[in-house]
Parts: sequence; structure tokens; C-alpha cells
Amino acid sequence: MLSRLLKSFRAAEPEPLPDPDAELALGALLVRVAKSDQDYQIEEISLIDNILARLFDRDPIEAAKTRAVCERLHAAAPETDVFAALIRQNMGLEDRMAVLEAIWQVVLADGRERAIEVNMINSTRLALGLTEAESNTTRASALNI
Repeated sequence: MLSRLLKSFRAAEPEPLPDPDAELALGALLVRVAKSDQDYQIEEISLIDNILARLFDRDPIEAAKTRAVCERLHAAAPETDVFAALIRQNMGLEDRMAVLEAIWQVVLADGRERAIEVNMINSTRLALGLTEAESNTTRASALNI
């Protein structure tokens, strides 16, 4: 009886994380950018869900579940470049620009553009193999949405 009681207080083993594909890599990057300023707001969370739903044809529940997995991946993953490299290897230029636009949308979601977020975008841009001009184009598109 005591062992069952003690067992009930132990944390359940977390589910193992899946190997990231392009969708999970993008989601983890979006979460990482949103959390980079230490202020993960509901607007950013909702926007990440909407982006995942739009880009990967998910319903709102599936998108939220995917984002939750991405939050766990973000916490466990050591480097932004790993996710960006996965995206670069599996997506063409147009799709990579869509990824960077989505990242800009998350950065701009709270109405503030912090230096730490811009630095993260620049390192992600480089890892995605995009130019500064392409980043400026995607930023302008993100502002117009």
C-alpha cells in the first residue's frame, strides 16, 4: 500500500520526443523566437498555432498539439542552427522565405522588436541560407499581414 502511494507521487515518465521534421523544426524555431525575450505571450502562442495550421494544413487542435511538442523540442534542443539546417535541407527557397516570414510574424506579434529577437532572426536567416535583403522582404510581408 505504501509503495502504491509513493508511486502516485512520482512524476510520470515523459513521452520521448519525436525526431524533428521540417514542421516540428519550424514550430520549435517559432517557439524559440517567441520565448527569446522571456515574455511568451498568448498572442505569440496563438500566432504560432495559426502559422502551423496554415502552413501544414492542420486544424486548430492539431496545430496546438504540434506547438506543444515544439515547446518540448525547443526546451530539449541545444541549437537554433540544428532546426534551421533541417529546414534548409528539406525546403526550397520560397518555403524558407515563408519560414522566415513566419518567424518575423512571431517577433512582431507583441508589437515590440527586441534586439535579442533580431539577433536570433539574423542567425536563423544565415542558417536558412537567406540574404539580408530576403530577410527585409519577409519582414515587410510580415508587417503587412
